[in-house]
Amino acid sequence: QVRLVESGGGLVQAGGSLSLSCAASGTIFSISAMGWYRQAPGKQRELVATINSGGSRNTADSVKGRFTISRDNAKNTVYLQMNSLKPEDTAVYYCNADLRVGLLSTTNNYWGQGTQVTVSS
Repeated sequence: QVRLVESGGGLVQAGGSLSLSCAASGTIFSISAMGWYRQAPGKQRELVATINSGGSRNTADSVKGRFTISRDNAKNTVYLQMNSLKPEDTAVYYCNADLRVGLLSTTNNYWGQGTQVTVSS
């Protein structure tokens, strides 16, 4: 059983910072991509940033220069450092990972339960 557990959400004033983390646990053979998505009320879930096992990043234009994604492969953990937060960053942030549970298994996609980030103006 694979689990992705996020932590670090909360309430912050505009201009402030928050750091999110997501740890993958369970039977894991390898993790390729890990990332963060977000969903605001009434809107579709959208990509925030992803990072592959080699460290290559893909970051949404809306957060470029403000958010930084990183990962610790040894800990199966991905992080999101969010600076200069804006009210429009308010959303539930979801962790996502593409991983294999065994040498011969296929790569499957997993989601965390989400963590609320609220930015007040």
